[in-house]
Amino acid sequence: MEISGAPATYGLVIANIIASVYGLSFDRGFVGSFLFNVGALKNAKQHYRIFTSSFLHGDYFHLLFNMMTLLIFGPVVEIALGTDGFLVVYFGAILASGIVSFYVNRDNLNYSSLGASDGVSGVILAFCMFAPFTPIYFLFVPFGIPAFLYGGLFILISAKMVGTGGRTAHEGHLGGALAGVVLTLLMRPDILTGLFA
Repeated sequence: MEISGAPATYGLVIANIIASVYGLSFDRGFVGSFLFNVGALKNAKQHYRIFTSSFLHGDYFHLLFNMMTLLIFGPVVEIALGTDGFLVVYFGAILASGIVSFYVNRDNLNYSSLGASDGVSGVILAFCMFAPFTPIYFLFVPFGIPAFLYGGLFILISAKMVGTGGRTAHEGHLGGALAGVVLTLLMRPDILTGLFA
């Protein structure tokens, strides 16, 4: 696909690579200064971390996985919604993720997270709205799962896993995914008409 058809998608991938590689390989303090941290938001009012954390990653596999996912789903959503609409979904998902993550972890000042999964989750769910029957292949599963089922399971599993700890910020994924659905429907309510026609 030509870059001209999805400039925001490719721009976000480049920005993520630059920021993440710099943080991972050259300046770990850079990561600490810009990752999502409840204490920094609550006490220092560093609200910018909601957005800057989404351009940082914990390791190169984390970066690779998120960028590959964005490259698969992003161009389709950007072409369907236009660049402005795509950016509304992407950054709206990041904001929603940050709000949900802060609320769930508000009493844990040490809670931190990073990664583009929040914005990518919004894009994936937007894709599911536009192409509900397109098969999505997950890791080593040999058959595709219809996008609408994948999206539904993604939301249900993320909701079930909220507050369970571990390295994955399930509450952030949930907030981003729900924002992707809501914002896509607000911009393109005709999707529902097409689904139930």
